Amino acid sequence: MFSIKSLIFISLFFITVLGAVFLPHIGVYGYLADYCIGPSGQWWEEPFRGLGLRYSFTLALATILGFAFQRHKLRFGYAILQGQEILILLFAVIAWVSFFTGSPTIARYSTVDHPTVKFTKIVVFVFLMTHIITDRNKFNGFLWVFVWCALVLGLQAWGLPRRSFISGRLEGIGGADFAESNFLAAFMAAMLPIIGIQLLRSKKWLSKLLCLPAAAFTANTIVLYRSRGAFVGIFVGCMAAMLMAPKRHKKKIVVGLILGALGGLYVTDQQFLERMTTIVVGEDEQRDESSVSRLRLWQAGIQMVYDKPTGIGIGNWYQTIGRYIPDYEGKDSHNTFVKCIAELGVHGFFIFALVIIFALNETRKIRKFSGRLPPEIENDFIILAFGICISIVIILACGLTITMIYTETIWILLMLPVCLRRSLENAIIEHEAGKTERAKAL
Repeated sequence: MFSIKSLIFISLFFITVLGAVFLPHIGVYGYLADYCIGPSGQWWEEPFRGLGLRYSFTLALATILGFAFQRHKLRFGYAILQGQEILILLFAVIAWVSFFTGSPTIARYSTVDHPTVKFTKIVVFVFLMTHIITDRNKFNGFLWVFVWCALVLGLQAWGLPRRSFISGRLEGIGGADFAESNFLAAFMAAMLPIIGIQLLRSKKWLSKLLCLPAAAFTANTIVLYRSRGAFVGIFVGCMAAMLMAPKRHKKKIVVGLILGALGGLYVTDQQFLERMTTIVVGEDEQRDESSVSRLRLWQAGIQMVYDKPTGIGIGNWYQTIGRYIPDYEGKDSHNTFVKCIAELGVHGFFIFALVIIFALNETRKIRKFSGRLPPEIENDFIILAFGICISIVIILACGLTITMIYTETIWILLMLPVCLRRSLENAIIEHEAGKTERAKAL
């Protein structure tokens, strides 16, 4: 006998796969949910492990088929390729050139995809996403998938027994990218502004009521994961939110930030507070071992750039760091930007920096050009652009102490402005076409 959860899961999976062929955005939603929750690691998926189903691959394939079959119905706004999409393609080319011209990667990726393969998969999904999620309704649905995933992960974290804690920190929930605690904490931190704007945008009370527990359990999960990187990200995000909040909603956003801070403080415990106090120490205080090791790793990464400006080769950090700090053989860089410039060189880092600049600038442009739409729709795009911008700021701030350069999370968030830009362009096209029709009728 299958459990109810198992039956619900497998039914939803096959419905999503079938639906993706006719409605490709359903496949994008399903792939995103699979990435966030990681069903292959859940107990309710266990009855189906013998079937050899590859959930993400199947969902991606169904979405590609749907894209091909329904391409005549898809709308790409004013251009089929945006600047950010060209940049991510250039970044992928740099990654593959680095793979073929750099030193061979030893042992590290024998059981998982090499970063070049993984990043290529990311590019494929991102291009599907940016060419399918191209109107306001689909974009709204995409954000609700994020909210639901954050709630599901938050409930899982809340219900785990004490044996799931390792060295006082929760481990072991979510998809493959979240195997290490800091990665999930960074993801959950980036979800907070998305949950916030969905709460602000929602007109139905049921939707608002969904956002409240999602926010609470998301904050609680961050506390359980004891991630200083996520805390730094949230702090920077709050500062950015106060500075960049749309004038019309500034008071609501500031009140929301205050209530969120009080709620976050309520769910914290002594161990979390003690760990956060180690972020900044006085001159006469001793840094903890983790903080000291990060500084040494970053210094070694910068030295790698001096020694080889073109990069040590994608995926080669772990086998190289031991040459600079023998005691840290195999250790991670604990910094997205340091790892990017060390492995892919100055040119790779330059392209990555351009992707970030384009993403943030795109949210500014969206807020500016949304004025061509009726006030209600304009206001909606302004809120969406604001929320996505803050989410990007948070994930980038988390990247100062967490390595996420080859994870879906950071690239999905960085490319969301492209989806929003196309949604805006399509809304403007519809609005202006409607005005033309009304003018002809007169």
